[in-house]
Parts: sequence; C-alpha cells; structure tokens
Amino acid sequence: MRATVKEKREVARGTLLVVFDAGERFDFRPGQYFWVELLDPPYTDDRGPRRHISVVLSPTEGGDVGLATRLRDSAFKRSLSELQIGDEVDVEPPKGDFRLPEDTGRDYVFVAGGIGITVFRSMLRYIADEQLPYRVTLIYSNRDRVSTAFLEELQELESRIPGFRLIATMTGDPEWEGESARVDADFFHKHLADPRGYTYLLAGPPPMVEGVVDELKHAGVPEEQILPDRFSGY
Repeated sequence: MRATVKEKREVARGTLLVVFDAGERFDFRPGQYFWVELLDPPYTDDRGPRRHISVVLSPTEGGDVGLATRLRDSAFKRSLSELQIGDEVDVEPPKGDFRLPEDTGRDYVFVAGGIGITVFRSMLRYIADEQLPYRVTLIYSNRDRVSTAFLEELQELESRIPGFRLIATMTGDPEWEGESARVDADFFHKHLADPRGYTYLLAGPPPMVEGVVDELKHAGVPEEQILPDRFSGY
C-alpha cells in the first residue's frame, strides 16, 4: 500500500530514521519487520528498490511504521537518503517471529550490536508506553559514541522503566568514560549475577550475533535460553 514520508532525521552519524504514514493503523508486535519499496528511485542496482527492515517504532505510536538504517553506498540507501517529507513509497504490514516475548515473569537480556538496536527500541518504547512489568538488561555495543543511535533516548527510558537497565559499551572510543570491553563470556559474568538465569534476545549484524551466541554458550547459558535474530534487515 502507498505511504508517505512523515519524518526523516539523522539519529547518529551516518544513521537515518525515516517514518512512513500509510493512512491506516498497522497492528504489529514489537520486534517485527516490514517491506518497503521505493518508487522511481534516483539510483538503481541489481538488488532492486525493495527491502525488508525492522520496525523501529512501537505499536503505540499511532500505528505508523518506520526504519533506522546505516547509510551505505548502495543504490537503495542512497535513494532512501534523498527522500523528502511527503514523498511516496510502498509498504507492507509488519510480520515476523522475532518479537517481544509475552512472558513478563522472566529476566531478559537484550544484546544489540550497532543498528540492531532498532528492534529493542521498538520493544522498550512499547514496554514504557504500556507500563508493562518486564525486567530487562540491554547490552548495547558500538564502536564510538557519535555513531550510537538512540543512546540519549535509551538513557531516558531507563529512568521511565523500573525494571530496565542499560549497559552501553564503546569498543573504540577513547573519550568514552563507560564500559569499553567487547561482549564476550567475561562481559556477561561481569555484569550479570549469573548469566544462566536470563533469557537472551540478540540482534545485530549476523557475524556479531553468531559470536555472541558462542560466547553465551561459553558462559554456560543453555541454548534454549538464547533467541538470536538472524534477520539481516537493519
């Protein structure tokens, strides 16, 4: 269906947020993805103008859909960056099995690498808006502060959600005064009382996700407690 660009802004260096209004409310679960197709894009390549990408918004935000993505030198992303407010695209309703679990009785750890934060932004905004009793630790790994999307917003959500704790680590920023270690088995043992006592949701670039799965296993976490998003649409 047709949708128009409602909002467009940079949320970190080289990271663009775009929100689309389809004229009707989409009913979806936090963490799902949607398809977007650019109409008559200025740049083209063999992959075409259609992509699937995670919804960065909460279902509580009027039913709109939106994305946040790193800008690369691909035809799709170059065309996306030139969209203007009011421009039209085609979108499909969100879908997908990676979503916020319904069980609020568990302790969760969300692990985000880079722009993989989009799915967890959707989940956390939903938890905050609905005042749900989730207990969540978010481990958010980036190279440096300037390329870390939504950091200030996540810090604000930490003050709004009683059961939410944010651990941000910057692996290549000498000016960052917080955590700087890579996310490995030692990291989990350092920041969690017992890594085996949590259910983990992982999102980010596929090599990062697979690496964290291995580290969690090294930390003694049973495989059934690890829920990786191997979806590449970020």
